[in-house]
Amino acid sequence: MKYSDLADKNSVELKAMLKTRKTELFTLKIKKQMMQLQNSSELKIAKKDIARINTALTAVSK
Repeated sequence: MKYSDLADKNSVELKAMLKTRKTELFTLKIKKQMMQLQNSSELKIAKKDIARINTALTAVSK
């Protein structure tokens, strides 16, 4: 996901995306704890996506 993809969305869509990515991150963390996570780079990608969505939310609210 790139920031340019998020720039044209409104705050409602961004908040919905943020919620889904946070639940996905939670699920990935649980899988990591249970040693079921195959690709640990998914954690890094999910965290970066959350940061991008938060940045877009901040830009929309201004």
